[in-house]
Amino acid sequence: MSSHGQAAWELLLPAVGAPARRRGRALQEALREGVRSGRLAAGTRMPSTRALAADLGVSRGLVTEAYEQLTAEGYLRSDRGAGTWVGDAVRGRFADGGDDRDGGGGASRGRGDAADGRGGGAAAPARGEVDGARGGGTAAARGRGDAVDGRGGGTAARARGDAHGVGGAAASRGRVGARRPTGGTVVDFRPGTPDLSLFPRAAWSAAHRAVLARLPHPELGYPDPRGLPELRAALAAMLTRRRGVVADPERLVVCSGVAQASSLLGFVLRARGFDTVGVEDPGSPEHARLFASTGLGTVWLPLDEEGLRPEPLAASGVRAVVVTPSHQFPSGISWSAERRAALLDRVRAVDGYVLEDDYDGDFRYDRAPVGALQGLDPERVVYAGSVSKSLAPGLRLGWMLVPGALLDEVVERKRTMDLGNPVLDQAVLAEFVTRGGYDRQLRRCQRAYRERRDVLLAALAEHLPGTGVSGIAAGLHVIARVPKDFGPPERFLARAAGAGVALRPLEEYGTARPADGDVRLVIGYAHLAPSALTAGIRRLAAAVGGSDGDGGG
Repeated sequence: MSSHGQAAWELLLPAVGAPARRRGRALQEALREGVRSGRLAAGTRMPSTRALAADLGVSRGLVTEAYEQLTAEGYLRSDRGAGTWVGDAVRGRFADGGDDRDGGGGASRGRGDAADGRGGGAAAPARGEVDGARGGGTAAARGRGDAVDGRGGGTAARARGDAHGVGGAAASRGRVGARRPTGGTVVDFRPGTPDLSLFPRAAWSAAHRAVLARLPHPELGYPDPRGLPELRAALAAMLTRRRGVVADPERLVVCSGVAQASSLLGFVLRARGFDTVGVEDPGSPEHARLFASTGLGTVWLPLDEEGLRPEPLAASGVRAVVVTPSHQFPSGISWSAERRAALLDRVRAVDGYVLEDDYDGDFRYDRAPVGALQGLDPERVVYAGSVSKSLAPGLRLGWMLVPGALLDEVVERKRTMDLGNPVLDQAVLAEFVTRGGYDRQLRRCQRAYRERRDVLLAALAEHLPGTGVSGIAAGLHVIARVPKDFGPPERFLARAAGAGVALRPLEEYGTARPADGDVRLVIGYAHLAPSALTAGIRRLAAAVGGSDGDGGG
């Protein structure tokens, strides 16, 4: 056996001892850790899948799947006919000037103090400051539900018909804006909200009772602004296992969703002298709003089918970028390994940072979810996620993994914002995660949403023939490209609104203006029952002249 084969064999042996149902994931985790630790150095040629499978005594398919997964994430690279090699995108955990801090020192990471955290001084203005940041500076914005997490907001936003609050922005940039149904909404296809009826009420109630029975009285005092230690530990273990991140509980900050994570980072970057942040085009308009509320300007950065285009990124001069690389919103693409590496190379070169918004990373239907970008360089990537899609946006529970160089500043900003998230809510989530309830909930949601996706695709094929659909492998929405025969877009959207069908055109999420006449829609399906999806598409087709109408044009 070659030296590289022997090294890989020894490194991966513990994974082979994992239970059969976890062996594939354990193999992938061991490979990631080997690359991060340097035991599998950049440029190392990996054994062939056949050779490694024989060495480990596992199926070749298991090794092939692991290689493919880590190649997609950027840990490995594969050259056709030349084998598989360790990529050079990964940086060690404390590379680039990060220091191995324990996260427990410093006044800013201590428990909140009643005298320090409540009345006068800096605390009161900081609390008012974050209120503006969470909602883009207006009371109306704070009614949108989950802001970044919601990708179109919660139920209140839907009732107003501006789920993403982008109608005004669209009009100001000359977009084809979505029309509000004139006679009331019959079916709402706008994306952003999960099926709230899937919330596990019984299991959540049981976890709540268990927590109340055991939680010591002192734990009900002012919390560590980073979050309850048991929740940070539970989340770190879960995120490492499910999303392939580098998750030290001492660097994990519990927050009120990705919206607050964005605000926290924005304030910290602004204080450090950053003046702009790059956002994906197309992308979530809430990213721009949230960073604007912290004093940062935004620059639209165009994407193609592989991810963020390197040339416009370099020309923009930005040092901070917010991205959705695992399942880009709204296009649905998964960034290529090359574009992941290019982004990291760029932020390293300019001493910058990436905010990775992993808004629906657990929902992938054709294969295992692509691992998070943060695992490639935890000192340059701030990783943020929440329970808004998996449980409910109204819980306002999320997390962020923070590079060591930013940790003290983020925690101090969190302390002055709100002294930390409510202890009981954190303890219940910790109980739910450690007892396996969160994994069960994800499996339940995945089954339901996969079925609904399939129903939607069948309905589109039947009632709007010729419609192209993309972004179907993951997430809670698809991109539907309806042929121009049913257009033009203005008339299509007007007819849909007249029939009580609420839609969101893709143009509202970016600056591109295709001139081909096709109607591009971002269709959310998670919140609708299968029967409602079929009936809704049939109703839309009848309104715009599909198979149940009078014909296109």
